[in-house]
This record gives sequence, C-alpha cells and structure tokens, in this order.
Amino acid sequence: MRPLSVEPPAFFHRGPSPLARLTFFGLVSIALLFADTRYRYLENLRHLAGTVLYPVQRAVEMPFEAVGFVGRYFGDKARLADENAALKQALIAQSPAAHAFGQIQAENGRLKTLLDVSSRYSHAATAVEVLYTGRDPFTQKLFVNKGAQHGLAPGEAVVDDQGVVGQVTRVFPYMAEVTLVTDKDQAVPVKVERSGVRSVLFGNGTGRPPELRFTAPSADVRVGDRLVTSGIDGTYPANLPVAEVIDIERDTGQMFARIALRPLAGVDRSQFLLVLSLTAAPPPRPEEPSDNDAGKRSGKARVRR
Repeated sequence: MRPLSVEPPAFFHRGPSPLARLTFFGLVSIALLFADTRYRYLENLRHLAGTVLYPVQRAVEMPFEAVGFVGRYFGDKARLADENAALKQALIAQSPAAHAFGQIQAENGRLKTLLDVSSRYSHAATAVEVLYTGRDPFTQKLFVNKGAQHGLAPGEAVVDDQGVVGQVTRVFPYMAEVTLVTDKDQAVPVKVERSGVRSVLFGNGTGRPPELRFTAPSADVRVGDRLVTSGIDGTYPANLPVAEVIDIERDTGQMFARIALRPLAGVDRSQFLLVLSLTAAPPPRPEEPSDNDAGKRSGKARVRR
C-alpha cells in the first residue's frame, strides 16, 4: 500500500512561493522609487499616463458635476426669489415712512421758525392750525381751530414762518375766519424794505397776484424788492415780510404804476399759523375830532385873540 503524499499535485505548482514574490516585488518597488526620486526617470511616463487618462477622468466626473450644478442653480434661484420677495415687502413697508420723512422734516423747520417768531411777541401770539378753506371760490379765506374761547379777536394779524398770511375777520367760539392777503377785499399797508417807500398792497382774488396801488411811476421800486409791513395801520406789527415785487409797468400815460407782487407767506399751503394779538401792533390811531369840538376850539381861539 502506497503512503499518502502531502505534496500538491504538479498541476497546482505556480512558480516561486508567495514570500519570495513579495520580497522580489518589494525590492523592485524600492528600486523604482529610489530611481524616480533620484533621477526622475518616470516623470515622462507619469505625464503620458495623466494625458491619456484625463479624458476618462473628466468623463467619469462630468455626470456628478452636472448634477451638482443643476442642484446649485435651482437652489440659488429659489433663495434669490425669496430674498427679492422679502426686499419688496420691506420696500413697500418703508416707502410711506420714507415719503413722509421729508414732509415731517420740512414741517419741523417751519415750526421752529414759528417758535422764533412767537418768541419775539411773547404773550401776544397764539399758535393755530388750519382746519379748511372757505367754500366760496371767489374769496381767499380759511378757518383755524381756535376762536373767542382762546382769546382771538377780529382784526388780528395772522403770519406763518415766511411772513403775513392775512387777518382775522370773524371769530366764533372755537374757530376763526382768516382772510388772506390775496383776497380782493384785503389791503395791507407796506413799505419797500430797501428804499422805505410806503404804499398799500391790495389783493386781486383767485388766480391773480396782489399788486401795489396808488404808487407813482417815479417811486423807487424795483423788481425783486421785498415788501414789509409799515406798521402805520395799527393792525400789523412793523417789518413783517409780506411780498416780493415780480413785475412793474410804468406807463407815462397813467397816474400810478402797475406793480405785481408775489406773497412770501404760504397763503395756500401753510398748516400751522400764528395769530398776533392787537397788543403786538402799535397803539391805535386817535379818533378825529368832531365838528362840535372843532367849533369850540375855533371859538376859544377867537376869544384869546
């Protein structure tokens, strides 16, 4: 009987042992690494391999890059749409405030100027707010929110931060009527600030500028001159700005010149005004003597003679 052999059949013999092959290839790898590091023998081989394999590498990467690009595109588009909607909502919410800011700032400036005017007439100025304008389109009147209960009286001057607006003509318990300087029945004694020439400003009604009347053609008045109250009527305090000269017609065939004016005050736009009491104006004009008093005085004069 033959003993069993532990040797593998000749069919399964495949050359050197695994350990020998590991040692061989390890030594070859170390030699190649040394040669490449020292002498750069494999540099061209690597460049050639990279050039040949680059199209394959790009072909493998392109599907993943395309998927990432599409995902980023739609993600950025959705994010930008959300930001745009949020910015539109913020703009809509802030636009009324931004629009009103300029108006509020301008109104604050006018109120500060009114406070300065009021300080010049301490205890003689009453701040009022315009309620509405008159219904008659042929008159220039408005109504304010204070009246007799607040000490207002007919004849008092009404001004804003730029100058004279008009005059109180009627007083009710809780409101008052103001006739503007542009009304056809309104007259304001004025003088030219530059030259001191005195005259009277008359309103011309709706749509027509006020004018100076009864002014000689030779009077020292020029376009651009500023007119202020003369203070000789006992109603308006002196030196309040009233109007500016915008046009002069000196026709030698007429007795008086035609002088057109532009009101300085906001007669059609001011919301807050000041009413100057009669104590701020000069003392009233003394009454003219009657005929009897004049006869008595003339008789006394004859007796003395």
